[in-house]
Amino acid sequence: MIIKKSRDEIARMARAGAVVAKVHEELMAALEPGMTTLDLDRIAEKIVTAEGAVPSFKGYRGFPATLCTSKNHEIVHGIPSKDVVLEEGDVISIDAGAIVDGFHGDSATTLIVGGEQAVDPAVAALVRETRNALWRGLGQVRDGNRLGDVGAAIEAVADEHGYGVVREYVGHGIGRALHEDPSVPNYGQPGRGMKLTRGWVIAVEPMFNLGTEETETLDDGWTVVTADGAVSAHWEHTIAVTADGPVVLTARSDEPSNLLEAAIPTW
Repeated sequence: MIIKKSRDEIARMARAGAVVAKVHEELMAALEPGMTTLDLDRIAEKIVTAEGAVPSFKGYRGFPATLCTSKNHEIVHGIPSKDVVLEEGDVISIDAGAIVDGFHGDSATTLIVGGEQAVDPAVAALVRETRNALWRGLGQVRDGNRLGDVGAAIEAVADEHGYGVVREYVGHGIGRALHEDPSVPNYGQPGRGMKLTRGWVIAVEPMFNLGTEETETLDDGWTVVTADGAVSAHWEHTIAVTADGPVVLTARSDEPSNLLEAAIPTW
């Protein structure tokens, strides 16, 4: 069942989204070689709690941390650890969520330690094009469009570059619960699927692999990796369909929020 949100509820979700955006901005600024993924998690939790929010992931189905940190061939749900040291050239996906007034915000980034010059150009392109795919998908989140329009826009970017599109893990509705209906696949056919209407709030989150789409889950029960060991990238935003147009609730300072007024960016 899809739970539509009122204007007031979306405003509260925007406050949660702002906390998540702040977490990502500060982690982007802090990231450097030699840090551990536990260092990142501690920074994030300090920010979330200082803002009077609650980490969305910590305790969710037993997950032990504030962030999901997934390195190189890890796709999603990696557990922060003092033993995972980030070196120049590592690719790190950071997924963060926060609860404000009972509502969640959820967003993910993929960063390269040391910047694009520290990795093979193909890896840098994967990270950049996965972000572009996120925004192509967000651009289709409009009142009257269908979920297939969102998925098709994302999948088209992957097809252009020959990336594997992860199918086992997809976007989702979000609100008082971290994961609500509907599922938001990163593939689809234009004009097909459920129709988006005002009051919907969903998390769009493409996951592209340099290799195949196949995945495996590690023995920790959480960390999802590429089956072929290829590098993966993951970007995510929470977006609401409002009377004022689609609004990205987790947009950072270098990104547009109201997509009715702004052009879809290319990274």
